[in-house]
Amino acid sequence: MRKEWKWGTDDDYYVRTCGWSPPGDHPVGCGMILHVKDGKLVDVEGDPEHPISQGRLCIRCLTLPEYIYHPQRIIHPLKRAGERGENKWQRITWDEAYDIIEEKVNFFKENYGAQSMIVLGGTGREATLYYAPLAYAVLGTPNCSVPLSGNACYGPRCAATQFAVGIGYPEIDYAGYFHENRYDDPQYKLPEYVWIWGKEPLRSNADGFFGHAIIDMMKRGTQLIVTDPRVTWLAAHAKYHFQIRPGTDTALSLALMNVMINEDIYDKEFVESWCWGFDDLKERVQEYTPERCAEICDVPAEMIYAAARDFCAADSKSIQWGVATVMAQNGMQIVQSLLYLMAITGIYDVPGGITCGKVSSALGAWRYSTTGEISEDLWNIRIGTSEYPCSAVAMSLNQPDMVLDVLESEEPYKLHMAWINSTSLISCINQAPDRWYDAYKKLDFVVVQELFMTPIAAAVGDIILPTSTFPEHDGIVMPHFGRNTNFIGAMNKAIEVGDCRSDLEVCITLGKRLNPDAWPYEDAKDFFSQQFMGFIGKTFEDIRELGVYEPPYEYRKYEKGLLRADGDIGFETITGKVELRATMFEAWGDNALPYYQEPPYSPVSTPELSREYPYVLTTGARRFTAFHSEHKMIPTLRHIDPWPTVEINPQDAAKEGIEQNDWVCVENNFGQAVLRADIVPTIKPGVVHGIHAWWYPEEDISEPNMGGAWKSNINRLIPHEYISKLGLAAPLKSSICKIYKVPDNNWASHPDKPWKTEAQAKSILTSQQSNQ
Repeated sequence: MRKEWKWGTDDDYYVRTCGWSPPGDHPVGCGMILHVKDGKLVDVEGDPEHPISQGRLCIRCLTLPEYIYHPQRIIHPLKRAGERGENKWQRITWDEAYDIIEEKVNFFKENYGAQSMIVLGGTGREATLYYAPLAYAVLGTPNCSVPLSGNACYGPRCAATQFAVGIGYPEIDYAGYFHENRYDDPQYKLPEYVWIWGKEPLRSNADGFFGHAIIDMMKRGTQLIVTDPRVTWLAAHAKYHFQIRPGTDTALSLALMNVMINEDIYDKEFVESWCWGFDDLKERVQEYTPERCAEICDVPAEMIYAAARDFCAADSKSIQWGVATVMAQNGMQIVQSLLYLMAITGIYDVPGGITCGKVSSALGAWRYSTTGEISEDLWNIRIGTSEYPCSAVAMSLNQPDMVLDVLESEEPYKLHMAWINSTSLISCINQAPDRWYDAYKKLDFVVVQELFMTPIAAAVGDIILPTSTFPEHDGIVMPHFGRNTNFIGAMNKAIEVGDCRSDLEVCITLGKRLNPDAWPYEDAKDFFSQQFMGFIGKTFEDIRELGVYEPPYEYRKYEKGLLRADGDIGFETITGKVELRATMFEAWGDNALPYYQEPPYSPVSTPELSREYPYVLTTGARRFTAFHSEHKMIPTLRHIDPWPTVEINPQDAAKEGIEQNDWVCVENNFGQAVLRADIVPTIKPGVVHGIHAWWYPEEDISEPNMGGAWKSNINRLIPHEYISKLGLAAPLKSSICKIYKVPDNNWASHPDKPWKTEAQAKSILTSQQSNQ
């Protein structure tokens, strides 16, 4: 890469950087060039010299100036000036904010113990690296949670991988480590097949994978197999598309292994040399014939046989999974069986297969090491430890369903303070948001780190700390959070807006007040230099000058003693091999072998209830224009996706008398949400898909309206506490519902509030945008 990271004049200059967040994005680290004129960001372009993104950017990056300079953005610390929920605020300084926080933290520690505080974090943003250290090394509390039922995100996939395989995150080999020659590197082999399972990489780019690499490989001849209940663009171009009933993935994966094992087409050499428990797995998959599982999944049995045979026959192949795999009560068995598919097809750490990293390194290891700041006695009483030991060990975070129980019951102790960091609770991450909302209101003191006034910030916040966007601070981006990192990119400060600070800067400054021994860093640059000198021998300035640091990659590390801490060959598991019978799962009270479990609410498990709620409900597919609940106030993005939608198959729409763009109510025994009908043949008949994380920033943010947070909130239909035995994974994408046209086709509203017409809502939005 070009080493010059800043050029031009004092008043008109360019900054080369790698993006992360905020605004929200997973750590893909796309390269971009920021044009700054008279101190203001005026243009964003893709950096053609970036080895992975190669000049390509999504529309969220291209509209950064709209986001950064939006009139609703919070750019100074705020203190609540009225009652909670009134949205009345007083501007204060950072020192005043820190003084209040320090006093409160010390008060709660002295009177109720450090366990009376909790940090609540979000997903994917840069803060993912810092909210656990904020809890453990700054506030000194053992309680830190992502308040998503079953932690159903990246963490359970990493946990299953760590326990069953003993590696970091398994990612498809897209030549991401071979930056100079990329796909033409002599070490690399193009996959003949990539199986994309429960993921839409062109839109989500989750966790560090650059989704358009799939397109690059397709142009060179890679064929796709896709498992998804929706016909995505990639599914439409796949050789095989398994349009399964949501929540039945485990059955399909077990049926595939049934074919591979019984037809003797699996990789016998890898299994015999590097796997443990194969005979047990072979016995288990006999229960799952393609014919039985085809009926469960609602796919053709012939396709199961054909795809299994073609995949095994390919000289090189890979599997990529997405968050949908753990958004099922049976999610840990889904990811377990997919890990075993990767094993018996022999694709771990081979060219064109699955790249493997160690469990954690650099910043990834540092954030977990901060648990050492918590005493053993405190650590043992963190929420969810005794109830879900697997979750406690795997995540170093609270089991979130237990957090809600503790908030509601105040047993075994009451939580008095919360720090909401980089997450829009209620409107985004919480299932059963009504219950969480009532529980949050019981807290005595709440700090919120944010960029915009969100519904939860207005409802319960006492102190609001303004967060800087990535062009406003120095930082580091690592795909896969250090678990399989193909580069380390520098985020370079280009501008200043108001008085905003990064998550790390808040940790360092407040940490020096509350726990100075844990924060021996002068500033963010010094922090990164200290972290990376021992890891790669580079300072932050070194990485900044490089643009990105590109580590070397070596295949078949398990043959060379490069995956285990003791330097022995094999994998970092109890047996030293890929465990096709997961010893740790068994130790924690679950079955050691994968098994299929019907979703808790489905046409099969609840047939009587399904008569009233006849459609399978899946939720949360990503869009180019938003990162979860963010970006709803950005004019260009909102113009592209102006309203929340629910996808309905034409057959089902005709049955219900619903036409395109009708406002419809999606309802089940847990709640309801009103969305706009999008009638498309790409959704499986009998299944409806609702967009997630929708709210209306153009509306009144104060209570009771809360920015329309209740109107189109699909999470109101998702049950809480239907989690796996291990405390991880939850049924976010496999429930049931009915759907009907809203009376008079009026605009969405909270069920117990007056209806508002779409014309009124559109008028509010247009008025707000015209003022920008």
